This record gives sequence, C-alpha cells and structure tokens, in this order.
Amino acid sequence: MPQHAPTKRVCRVCDGFAAAVITTGARHRDGTRATLRVTCPACKGTGHTAPAPAPALHRVGR
Repeated sequence: MPQHAPTKRVCRVCDGFAAAVITTGARHRDGTRATLRVTCPACKGTGHTAPAPAPALHRVGR
C-alpha cells in the first residue's frame, strides 16, 4: 500500500525558485564576478508558503 507524504505548498510568487543571483558586471581583484543574491519577498527565500489560515465562521440570519 503506498504511503502518501504531505507536500509543502509551492510559493505562487516565485514558483519555487526562491533565490536568484544577479551579476553586476563588475569583477573582484581575483577575477571572479561580483554578484547580488535576491530572495523572494513573499516566501522569504524558502520557496514554500504556509497554508492559508481557516476562514472564520460567521453566523448569518437569526
């Protein structure tokens, strides 16, 4: 019988690719490129989001 493991939700903003490295065009003294690491602001660089909280129940009517 197969076991089902719960999977984490993938971030909708970055689609799971939470970090990107961008070259600035400059080089360091040793010849390597100067880079900037940019992370997704929605998931804070994890690539996953927490499940949405359950909506609050409201009583309608009498």
